[in-house]
Amino acid sequence: MTQRAIIAIVNQKGGVGKTTTAVSVAAMLAKDHSVLLVDLDPQANATSGLGIRKDQVNISTYQLLLDDDTKLSNAARRTAYPSLKLVCSSSDLAGAEVELVSKVRREFTLKESLSDSDYDYVIIDCPPSLGLLTINALTAASCVIIPVQTEYYALEGLSQLLNTIQAVKKSTNPDLAILGVLMTMYDNRNGLSGQVSNEVISYFKDLVFKTVIPRNVRLAEAPSYGQTIFEYDKRSKGSKAYKSLTKEIVERTS
Repeated sequence: MTQRAIIAIVNQKGGVGKTTTAVSVAAMLAKDHSVLLVDLDPQANATSGLGIRKDQVNISTYQLLLDDDTKLSNAARRTAYPSLKLVCSSSDLAGAEVELVSKVRREFTLKESLSDSDYDYVIIDCPPSLGLLTINALTAASCVIIPVQTEYYALEGLSQLLNTIQAVKKSTNPDLAILGVLMTMYDNRNGLSGQVSNEVISYFKDLVFKTVIPRNVRLAEAPSYGQTIFEYDKRSKGSKAYKSLTKEIVERTS
């Protein structure tokens, strides 16, 4: 099977559900496809969310980006899911922004590292910033998912993100597309969630995924056990929502 998509999950705001989305979608896709999850966030939440402790990480995205001898095949490690591999993050990655500055073709470093990958899907969990790590993800990606929290100030900063995506399209990745906008942490008891949801739909129209991720305690608890929502509580609302979202992603990338 040829590769369907390299998907960057991006929003420079923290706490909008990027990592939960990256881990959940990667795990769900891995039921039927070969998947690589790249943890590009120095906080390494996607790494710990798949049950891998910091002291178990020998090769991380830091080496993949900055050590020319580190190949993807060495960096990608197995997870509890047979068809899901992970390039772990580590705290070293926090210094990568500075170290990449002097590198030739610095924006293309991740793209070149992924060039020989043969996974059906590559999911990139981006850091909460629009720095050089995120630019690397956008340059490597075929498409972008933007999680938007349905709360106050949800749309604040989105214009800056859209400008960055446009700038990357003009300079390093003309084929980059927005796969979809995902509404997260939706609370149907809260009128504000509905209001923000309507604003997002009126702005992004058909780009908005039909699936909405609810505010769900089980989703919040799962990472602390090093499990995805499908292992932790497969009957929860969060689990059902991410199954539905993954189905939409497969349809949009087919």
